[in-house]
Amino acid sequence: MTNRILRLRTASVSQALAFVLASAVVATPSAQAQSFRELYSFSGVGRDGEYPIGGLVQDKTGNFYSTTYQGGAYGYGTVFEVNKTGNERVLHSFNLGDGAYPGAGLVLDTAGNLFGTTDVGGAYNLGTVFQINKSGKERVLHSFSGTPGDGAGPNAGLIQDAAGDLYGTTTSGGAYGYGTVFKLSRSAPEKVLYSFTGMDGDGATPYSSLVIDAAGNLYGTTNGGGAYGYGTVFEIDETGNETVLYSFTGINGDGKNPYSGLLQDAAGNLYGTTLLGGADGYGTVYVVDTTGKEKVIYSFTFAGVNGDGPSAGLIQDTAGNLYGTDQWGGDYGLGSVFVVTTGGQEKVLHSFAGPDGKWLLSGLVQDAAGNLYGTTVYGGAYGWGTVFEVRP
Repeated sequence: MTNRILRLRTASVSQALAFVLASAVVATPSAQAQSFRELYSFSGVGRDGEYPIGGLVQDKTGNFYSTTYQGGAYGYGTVFEVNKTGNERVLHSFNLGDGAYPGAGLVLDTAGNLFGTTDVGGAYNLGTVFQINKSGKERVLHSFSGTPGDGAGPNAGLIQDAAGDLYGTTTSGGAYGYGTVFKLSRSAPEKVLYSFTGMDGDGATPYSSLVIDAAGNLYGTTNGGGAYGYGTVFEIDETGNETVLYSFTGINGDGKNPYSGLLQDAAGNLYGTTLLGGADGYGTVYVVDTTGKEKVIYSFTFAGVNGDGPSAGLIQDTAGNLYGTDQWGGDYGLGSVFVVTTGGQEKVLHSFAGPDGKWLLSGLVQDAAGNLYGTTVYGGAYGWGTVFEVRP
């Protein structure tokens, strides 16, 4: 398996091993009243993809779009479309020269163009930003060089502002080698807005995508760095000035090592997950308010039915409930879809068993009817991952 998948797996080897040793005493699976449907199983045959790590984006007609980390005509991953009846179409196969191993989902503009990143490939083999239209025509917008003035290795997806400018992060490169926040405009070349220092309380290695507020401020997380070395929540203004809003402590029930991006509510509060930490060491759901005060809303429990190891971001419904996924939890230890209230009440909506998919690294999207959609990295009919629907 490739580096992107291994990074999250090895982030907690002892945790995963502990689960394996304890799995024999897991209680009988709880009843699940939710409706589950597997929309598509990746076959890895021909041009079909393998390992959909990224989350989904949905267009106005209900079609879903995302990427697979491997597979396709050349083995370097794909961009695909799946409709609500489960029919899949490969829009593009990466060939290394135009990018390889896309590890994140896509952003969709009003004209139907899709934008995303690849971990490696491109002119310098250090990753790309690309654009694909719905007919499958692809264009590389930027190849990362890894020079002091540029980043390298974009693991996260992109966001787009009202003017059509794209923003994202790289896990390495930049002035100090600890990653960057960058901007790509339609009318100008790529610009590094901020280079993480990894020193003096600053963050390091951002694996997550960003959110942007009405004033143009950007918010995100770093997996490392900060005052305690366990990651940060940061803000960057339009001029590139960075503020560390919160440093994860990893003690007294606090989380550590966030891989996920953030969700911002109407009041400006930021919600996210940490892969590790919390009361039992198996990850958290947290909120950071506008003053930088953090609160752990929910701590995931040891190898239990309540989830384990969330590495993806959250979405929120109109009632304020938070929905997400975890890697290893649920009744079978293969991942789950969960909902958490802002008051800290958690419920597993679906536990993956393997044939229906297993191991979730991406978050969810929700349609107007409240149905949830996502991807699993493995499992399904052929073992190469799935696209699924959960109806709460």
